[in-house]
Amino acid sequence: MDTKQRYDWVDAAKGISIILVVMMYAAHNVGKYTGEVGVLHYIIGFATPFRMPEFFMISGLFLSLVIARDWKRYADRRVVHYFYFYAVWAAINIILKVGFAGRDAGGMLSELALAAVQPYGVLWFIYMLGIFSAIAKLAWQFKLPHWLVLAVSAALMMAPINVASYAVTQFCAYFVFFYLGYAASPYIFKLVEHAAARPLLAVLGLAVWAVAEAYLVFWPNGVLHPLDMEMGYAAFPPLHLTLAVVGAVALCVMSALLTKFAFMDWLRWLGQRSLVVYLAFTLPMSAIRIVAMKLSFTDTSLLSCVVLVGAVLAPVVLYLIVKRIGFGTFLFERPAWAHIPGTPGSRNPAQPAPAPAE
Repeated sequence: MDTKQRYDWVDAAKGISIILVVMMYAAHNVGKYTGEVGVLHYIIGFATPFRMPEFFMISGLFLSLVIARDWKRYADRRVVHYFYFYAVWAAINIILKVGFAGRDAGGMLSELALAAVQPYGVLWFIYMLGIFSAIAKLAWQFKLPHWLVLAVSAALMMAPINVASYAVTQFCAYFVFFYLGYAASPYIFKLVEHAAARPLLAVLGLAVWAVAEAYLVFWPNGVLHPLDMEMGYAAFPPLHLTLAVVGAVALCVMSALLTKFAFMDWLRWLGQRSLVVYLAFTLPMSAIRIVAMKLSFTDTSLLSCVVLVGAVLAPVVLYLIVKRIGFGTFLFERPAWAHIPGTPGSRNPAQPAPAPAE
């Protein structure tokens, strides 16, 4: 499979992943105020085992192309890159929600300081990508075999570990998927290539997977709540890990099939800007819900769908406006001062170019 084809399905997979992430927050945001569950709760319930693992696995797919770089170039692209956007958007969220809305300057400063060591809100994903990239580089530098890293990280995921440090908790829960994307990338690409070349067989396989996934998630005692879900058999840690990996690969196959249709090109386009959406969707989400409820959108399913669409589109619109007017580009592109000196994009770069969020 050529590079363009690979990037097409990877971008489409990112598009599906970001929609699922926003969908979860939209469903829970609405459910909190209606006290009911809607259609999006069922979709998110189904996707619970693989929703975040998919995002992390995709993020690790191309790590092998850069892991051998010197530490300065590697850290600039895979560590500082994510921490920059995390710092900018964590500060924006804290200043708006705690400083301005809460009118609590002391609390705002305290939250800003805490955000340096405790991932803030939904932005924890960006924070952990920087951590995961650094740990993967250390594992490569110390020549740790893939099987050992995967075995240890899988054991940590299945433990499960829940400690006061949110960063430690999330590291244990998701590092295995990021590293699997890196270590198994040749096999994942080959599997997706073979599946895409056999669409009828691939669709049949996806149908069997979807039925098995639904059964294991919802039975015998899976229960949906407005703000969370209790899974059935899928809650068993080894099975949860298995479903996460299988579901992540299934989404990759589905993405490869969807890219065959020209009318689905929007999904690939969205996937290329998935980090833009992730950074900015929480700010407009509640505002959209409030406005929609004032306009008499009271049905949980309809309201959560309205919030989902609005929360996905708002960051994209903001991004396009910023690109158009050239003001506020620091929100989505790393300026030269935020690069490690001597790396591409810095003030004295080898190849001057900004590092966009997408």
